[in-house]
Amino acid sequence: MNVLAPPKARLSIEVVHDLVCPWCFLGLRRLLRTLRRRPDLLFTLIWRPFLLNPDMPRAGMPRSDYVVRKFGGEERARRLYGSITEIGRAEGLLFRFDRIRRTPSSVDAHRLVRWATGFGRGAEMVEALFSAHFTDGRDIGDIGVLVAVALACGLDGDAARAFLASDAEVDLVHGENLRAHRLGINGVPCFVVSGRHAIAGAQEPEVIERLLDVAVVDAMEE
Repeated sequence: MNVLAPPKARLSIEVVHDLVCPWCFLGLRRLLRTLRRRPDLLFTLIWRPFLLNPDMPRAGMPRSDYVVRKFGGEERARRLYGSITEIGRAEGLLFRFDRIRRTPSSVDAHRLVRWATGFGRGAEMVEALFSAHFTDGRDIGDIGVLVAVALACGLDGDAARAFLASDAEVDLVHGENLRAHRLGINGVPCFVVSGRHAIAGAQEPEVIERLLDVAVVDAMEE
């Protein structure tokens, strides 16, 4: 141990996200890439649910109906998805919007992240759910799919199914969504560092790094 080494700054990073938001998948990948090149930091990721479609039925809806409601039609959606796909490819993400047949409610997926976090698997669960939805086109509103994702993350499938079959933490997910709006967060991703520094959108790593630097200065002055 080098006794002369300066202490590492410890930061809490709240990741306000929705698991059906492609920009959140992209933003998280950029955040993690930025953090990997900052060995001087100790950080804790806190997963905060946000509901882009709070009125979505728990069973979800056909993708074609959602695209009309959200974007006004397939053509506009195709242009937007094409742009996201190109940007994602540069980050090593494979977006396959053509595989998505249903747009799910994300409430149960958020609940599963909260449950997995209790076993130290929150980050793995978030990444796995994003990949399941956007790369594999799986319905992450379906309990069977969610249980399979939990198993793939090394968690107990029967316990996951029992948790999801209950109403545990449904109100907490909606409460977190309401909290985000009350804090002025109207879009995601949004990263809140140490409870006081926030940045919205899937920003480039250089922008995220500048935010971290400001937060580190504040942490060192406390």
